[in-house]
Amino acid sequence: MIVERIEKSRIIPVIALDTAADVVPLCEALQAGGLEVAEITFRTLAAREAIRIAADKFPDFALGAGTVTTIDEVEAAKEAGAQFAVAPGLNPKIVRRAQELDLPFFPGVMTPSEIEAALDMDCQLLKFFPAGAAGGLNMIKSLYAPYAHRGVRFIPTGGVALENMTEYLSHPGVAAIGGSWLVDKKLLKAKDWVGVMRLTQEAVERGKKSR
Repeated sequence: MIVERIEKSRIIPVIALDTAADVVPLCEALQAGGLEVAEITFRTLAAREAIRIAADKFPDFALGAGTVTTIDEVEAAKEAGAQFAVAPGLNPKIVRRAQELDLPFFPGVMTPSEIEAALDMDCQLLKFFPAGAAGGLNMIKSLYAPYAHRGVRFIPTGGVALENMTEYLSHPGVAAIGGSWLVDKKLLKAKDWVGVMRLTQEAVERGKKSR
C-alpha cells in the first residue's frame, strides 16, 4: 500500500525538473542515498515525461506527482504511471477525479475547515502546506489534537529542511515530510548527483533517529 511505503520512507523529495531525462540519474542518486520515493511536480513542462520515465526505469519507487492542480494533470499523472498525487490545496473536483482513477491523493490543508472538507472526501493523509508559514510544528500539534481519532496525519511541506525535519518527524501526527532541499535547483542545474546522494544519506540517517 502506497501510504505504508510513504510512512516507512518518512521523507519525500519534492522535485521540479526542467529536463525529463535528468530523472534517471536523480533517482539513482536518491536510491544510492537510501530513498526509493520521489514526488515529481507539475511545476515544469517536463513533469509528465519525467514521471513516465521514472515509472519505467524505477518500478520499485513509490512515485508521486506533485503540484497537481487541474483535472488534466491528475489524469496525466495516472496515465504516466504515478502511484500517488499531491496538491498544495484542496479542490474537490480534483480529489474526486483522482478517486475515480483509483489514484491515492493527498490534498493540501492548513485550517480545521479544510481538514473537515478533506475527511468528508475520505482523505486522511494530508499535505500541510505551507508548513513553515502556517505555524510549523506548533500548528500541526493544534490541528492534530481534535482530529487524531479520525485518522488524520500530515505531510508537512514548505519550510521543512534538514535542520528541523527531526522535530516534525518526532510528532505522531506527521507521517512523512516533504522537502525540496534534497533536490535543490542549484544541484539539479549543476547535475550534482553526488551532492543529492550525500544530502539524501544525511536526511535518511536523521529520519531513522526520529523514529
